[in-house]
Amino acid sequence: MAPVGSGQVGGGIPLDRGLLPDSGLESPAGVVPPPMYVPDPNDFGGYAAIPQAVAADFAPHWPRWFAGASGLIMTRTLPAGTATMQPTAGLTTLSTSSATATWPGGLDFQVGRWMGEQQNWALEGIYWGVYGLGASSTVTGPGINAIPQAPGVMLAGSPASAFLANASAQEIARSDLVNDVEINWIWRLTDRPEFPPLDRRLGFMWLAGFRFFELQDVLSQTSTSSSLPPSTVGANQSLLTVATNNNLYGAQVGAKADWRIAPRIRLSAVPKFMIGGNAITNTTDLATINGTGATFGGGQPVNLHSTLGVFSWLGSVDSSVAWDVSDRWSLWVGYRVVGVGNIAQADGQWPSTLAAPAALQGVAAGSSTIIHGGFAGFQGRY
Repeated sequence: MAPVGSGQVGGGIPLDRGLLPDSGLESPAGVVPPPMYVPDPNDFGGYAAIPQAVAADFAPHWPRWFAGASGLIMTRTLPAGTATMQPTAGLTTLSTSSATATWPGGLDFQVGRWMGEQQNWALEGIYWGVYGLGASSTVTGPGINAIPQAPGVMLAGSPASAFLANASAQEIARSDLVNDVEINWIWRLTDRPEFPPLDRRLGFMWLAGFRFFELQDVLSQTSTSSSLPPSTVGANQSLLTVATNNNLYGAQVGAKADWRIAPRIRLSAVPKFMIGGNAITNTTDLATINGTGATFGGGQPVNLHSTLGVFSWLGSVDSSVAWDVSDRWSLWVGYRVVGVGNIAQADGQWPSTLAAPAALQGVAAGSSTIIHGGFAGFQGRY
């Protein structure tokens, strides 16, 4: 038996007197201790990335698709108006503003999808429209002289003055519409407003995109002749129509702010602004109620179409209260204000005379209007 300290233990295994690292124990001779850290060979000695299966747990699991629908009730402001008849004793003098703007209904649709692992940006499409904005006003009595008069114009085989001068009745009517189409890119600065952390009340997003906005005015004047018998329906009534259409298009920028005032109730504001092109058209037409067209002295039809291209601007703000009923459904109610500038309106195109085609050519722009009203609807997420 070997004495203690001879360098062997039991079966003669030699010992290395070195100590195991940080252990205070001796290691067998020729045995290399295992390393305390094995680097990732694909990471060149650095720290490896979070495994994909683990990283996926950090990504939000919110619904990506969203779609909503709302009902609208809206109206618009009107210009001061242009007279459509000469003053007549005992009768109210009608003007284009006598055909007021009412509060008709409309529809609003939205659909979009959040993108990216963190769902921090989205694409959305929006359409909303309001139709039949307008009313009519009528006066009845002898001696109504319309504005405009049409010297030299023939209508249904008679001079146009047989309809427009010394008429027994006049009606002025309005029928306007609004269409709006948007494609927006949205980027959120914080969490989505439907899924905020408990300690965050304010959410904010930027948006940019393309917008098309249509505003159409249609004014019509009906004059009833006091000298021509109505041999057929409408044969003794003339119809003068002025239809003006604004088609705005261009890039817009905006933002959305959400302020959570309760666990599932938030206040929202969405301002947007656009400067873009405006393709304006205006058509003036004179005919009888039953469709027989008028002609100038030279034989040209009294149906003139004019165009104009200008830059116009548009600004809008949606303010609403949203109730997030669940992670999948929200209800909202709010108010929308849209201001449009440097446009043409039918009131400003009303002719003063129909003596020649030159009197109906050209488009006068430079006016503005505000379309405003309430909305209520829902959004679903899936």
